[in-house]
Amino acid sequence: MKRMHVNLSVTDLDTSIGFYSSLFNAEPSVIKDDYAKWMLEDPHINFAITTRGNRKGIDHLGIQVEDEGELDEVYSRLKTAGGPIIEEGETTCCYANSEKNWIFDPEGIAWETFLTRGQSPVYGTDVIKTDPESACCVRPQQEQKPSGSSCC
Repeated sequence: MKRMHVNLSVTDLDTSIGFYSSLFNAEPSVIKDDYAKWMLEDPHINFAITTRGNRKGIDHLGIQVEDEGELDEVYSRLKTAGGPIIEEGETTCCYANSEKNWIFDPEGIAWETFLTRGQSPVYGTDVIKTDPESACCVRPQQEQKPSGSSCC
């Protein structure tokens, strides 16, 4: 079963945790100094907030999958959606080890498809790896994702 993923960049993590905990009637499943995540069943969503983004509001959206077959299925959809696909592959981001692919919608909003393979004690990288030799995120009209922005 696929799960919608929403990641917001926020100014005050504690205030936002309080707000979203009340809104969802649930406490976060992960809390770090710069990050919190709710894995909700109703609605079925992976909702995360972080102070790492350089612009407050929606940082990116995504579709989280449960297995390789679903990852392949959603990746096929990216190919038909249009636009360049960033095949990040294996990465550590948002305190998780994952396999990811990225695309940007016509308005420039980043969408990721990912399979989480396990937790990580560190946040990981703030940039999307495009190949083994470099670590940069390719956004429309940009060559590299600004320092301090989040990736998951």
